Amino acid sequence: MASKKGKILIVDDNAGIRQALKILLPMSFEAVEAIPSPATLVATLERFRPDVVLLDMNFNTSINTGNEGLYWAAEIKKMVPDVEVVLFTAYADIQLAVEGMKRGAFDFIVKPWDNEKLIGILTAARDKARKAMGRDSSASGLRMTGCHAERSEASMHWGTSKPMAVIQKTVQKIAPTDATVLITGENGTGKDVLAREIHARSLRSGKPMVAVDAGAITETLFESELFGHVKGAFTDAHADHAGKFEQADGGTLFLDEIGNIPLHLQAKLLRAIQSRSIVRVGGSQAIPVDIRLICATNMDLEQLIREGRFREDLYYRINTVHIALPALRERREDIVPLAERFIGQFAQKYHRPLTGLDDSAKAVLEGARWSGNIRELQNVIEKAVILSEAKNLTAKDIQIDPSGFALRMTDGSGLRMTAGAGTLRAVGEAEEERLVRDAMEQAGGNISAAAKRLGVSRPTLYAKLKKYGL
Repeated sequence: MASKKGKILIVDDNAGIRQALKILLPMSFEAVEAIPSPATLVATLERFRPDVVLLDMNFNTSINTGNEGLYWAAEIKKMVPDVEVVLFTAYADIQLAVEGMKRGAFDFIVKPWDNEKLIGILTAARDKARKAMGRDSSASGLRMTGCHAERSEASMHWGTSKPMAVIQKTVQKIAPTDATVLITGENGTGKDVLAREIHARSLRSGKPMVAVDAGAITETLFESELFGHVKGAFTDAHADHAGKFEQADGGTLFLDEIGNIPLHLQAKLLRAIQSRSIVRVGGSQAIPVDIRLICATNMDLEQLIREGRFREDLYYRINTVHIALPALRERREDIVPLAERFIGQFAQKYHRPLTGLDDSAKAVLEGARWSGNIRELQNVIEKAVILSEAKNLTAKDIQIDPSGFALRMTDGSGLRMTAGAGTLRAVGEAEEERLVRDAMEQAGGNISAAAKRLGVSRPTLYAKLKKYGL
């Protein structure tokens, strides 16, 4: 039958479930295969070449502190970005499945399942996968790779508030110039989005914008990452490497978290900015670079100067134009329009029938503190869209705790997933230590990943690890 298209791979350790699905699914799909664990998953992907993997969240073998589904969903998307993953979960693990969708899974199905809904979700996932792979045309099948598919960047939403109207006028004036810009504001206010907007409106928009989390670069790699190195400059320098300055030549270099750069490294950065040239590590030749520089920080640089932690000459060099982004609580008239924008994005992404907010939801959103700002609002709306099946979000869907912070969701291993930056400051030391410890365990010791989960910068997480002796 022409309608029986698509290959479904089931990964579930329950023999009864595998048998039931192997009876049900062939009525709607051309091929169905089932394996009891991820042990043979990679080989099966290469041999069977499925469109969709129906993946159980838990198996007998403990991987990644029990979150096998999250781990293997991420691995599948790394190896075969075009294959869609549908998570198979018990009711108690719905929050974990939500996290899985945020990491790239297509959808989730709760056990015990409804046959019609199961087939509907798998069919939608199949259609998306086949379109991406070109299987309904003449293109070849599965593409194995080691990279995640890129996602489109967010665009600027100016809103109607007076502070943002002033900023918009400023951007219109300075974007076509090469003026250096310093963007300040709390975590989650959209400093990186504004930087991209300035670049997009500039005369350099046809050239790359290279973004660097300056505070996340280790001291030993600082010069190599920014200025590059020549072959043989150090033990692992097996080839010449162009640093971020060279990569941004002709375009824009965005240095985020610039306030976290150690004082002794600021001089090297200042020298490169002033001379508009760099010398690769291990090299001797000055290489000219033509860049437009945009910097951002959530720190008070003037206070850091007074404390002797930031160079005054560097501050004036990066501060030709200063744009201070307001906190979301200072532009409350923009909260509902932003939320509605996010609903549209996530409803499309997660295939939900939502169209907007009812009055009760609007009231809750407008009354919240939003300590994590736009990033926190986005997180709350994304979760609400995933879990809701109504046409409009209601107050019950908007999970805000009484203190005004977005509720943290448990991922099944005890880790509370923070809704955005600032959450660590809202808890006591004992709870903070537990959050940090759990985040490090969940990230497998990867500090960058743990910092991202907690909504803080790497230097901040370093300080927390030192504080608690972790």
